[in-house]
Amino acid sequence: MILQVGGALPTSTWELVQMSSGATKGVLVVLAVFSLISWFIIVFKWAQFRRLRRLADRFFQALERTSRLEDAYHAVMKLPPSPYGRLLREGVNFFSELRPGALKEEKGAEGAALSPTQLEVLRMMLAKEVGAERDLTARFITWLATIGSVSPLLGLLGTVLGVMDAFIGIAAGGSGNISAVAPGVAEALVTTVVGLAVAIPAVIAYNLFVSRLGVFTGELEGFAQEIVGTMAREGRV
Repeated sequence: MILQVGGALPTSTWELVQMSSGATKGVLVVLAVFSLISWFIIVFKWAQFRRLRRLADRFFQALERTSRLEDAYHAVMKLPPSPYGRLLREGVNFFSELRPGALKEEKGAEGAALSPTQLEVLRMMLAKEVGAERDLTARFITWLATIGSVSPLLGLLGTVLGVMDAFIGIAAGGSGNISAVAPGVAEALVTTVVGLAVAIPAVIAYNLFVSRLGVFTGELEGFAQEIVGTMAREGRV
């Protein structure tokens, strides 16, 4: 219910918020915290995906200048750490554990090729690394979905509480004219508006980041297959 001071009624949204009940203010505070968290995650993930794009471009440019897997390994290890570099490093290191010294052998050297079982284990290891990089990149994205789902419900909760409070005040005051009803209804609708204002950017950002995460995961999976393909082309698998 609107807390009138000296019979004054609110003339702006800000005054409406200032004069609102404790329940409405509590809901608005929670929504404000959700909004801050949401925008922090949005800015953080946007910067992270932008950095991943730059690292990917630099990584694949360096990769294109090499012809052998061993040369590619040494070239990309000089670059800043990236998911692509870590995937290549893990793949090459695992291959070296299966066949010590095989990378230094001549192309198609006898005994350098992996057995079908070892090749399947290598593929599983690469898939595990792709999954780990995907999960690391996906951190905090689900918070956007949670905020986008919960914020409208919190706004609706505040609206229901506000309407209930307004009707209780009207019943206690014994007045049902528009000047008595309008402030309470307006107060109740404020939380719905704020809830939607918090949820809409969070949902848009969530869908955008999920799309980018899918592209990133696809690139990693394609690169993992390319690693195995390069080993096959060099007669190592």
